[in-house]
Amino acid sequence: MDNKILFKPGHTACAGCAQSLAARLVIEAAGSNTIIANNTGCLEVFSTKFPDSAWNVPWIHSLFENCAAVASGIEAALIYLGKKDATNVIAQAGDGGTADIGLQALSGMLERGHDILYICYDNEAYMNTGVQRSGLTPFYTNTTTSPISARFPGNLRPKKPMPEIANAHGIPYVATASAGFPQDIQRKVKKALSIKGPKYMQIHVPCPLGWRHESGQTLAVAKLAVETGLYPLIEYENGKLSGARKFAQLKPVEEYLKAQGRFKHLLGDPESIKQIQAIADNNILKYNLKAEAQKSD
Repeated sequence: MDNKILFKPGHTACAGCAQSLAARLVIEAAGSNTIIANNTGCLEVFSTKFPDSAWNVPWIHSLFENCAAVASGIEAALIYLGKKDATNVIAQAGDGGTADIGLQALSGMLERGHDILYICYDNEAYMNTGVQRSGLTPFYTNTTTSPISARFPGNLRPKKPMPEIANAHGIPYVATASAGFPQDIQRKVKKALSIKGPKYMQIHVPCPLGWRHESGQTLAVAKLAVETGLYPLIEYENGKLSGARKFAQLKPVEEYLKAQGRFKHLLGDPESIKQIQAIADNNILKYNLKAEAQKSD
């Protein structure tokens, strides 16, 4: 880890913003020999308000949809200059800029085999423009474009399986992480950067404004998403599931839902909660998230 501060304080992120924490953890793990392409979104807005910047590494702002394409150009230029082996290239975007607007550019980057780490900061909606739903907005979330009503209990679509979509490109490394587990983020970033080729990493970053939870509860909310099975922490290497964080006892999803105003409408609706619990239960089975009890002698 570098001694100099690579993501400086004094930016304008909201109190309790998990994205600012995750971004700092990522660049600290990557080190100063890093160039970042960053799309439009919350992270770009709060960290680079002219004339200031929180970034102490080369940082390039791209459009909403094309940070993967810009990063691909950076990597190609470094190869031409003979400097790629000494430089990390990171493309980073939010969930909307990854799963929706930027999916084509991301797919192209993965398919072409660029030696780039792509980071998706997943706060589960377009927070910078007014909390509109994205392809990574969870089932039954109340957003400004999936409002609740007598007929609709919020967003009607499940989260797009971006880790599996990235993995289907045949890339060497895919991982999910959470702001609630900082050491895990940094371990996975370092591991990803040690691997040549395209890498995809999706980091769950609660947003107090859009999720409507207390700013001091950010890490607790982040941990609950993982501890219920709703946001599994997994790793794929060369197409195969190679790791998953397991728990001896997973918590019911209602503990996670009741901590956030965006799910407040579900708390008197056991059938809706049952459907969300089924999503967690499926993840628990799919990724084998339940730790086996230790046998005593």
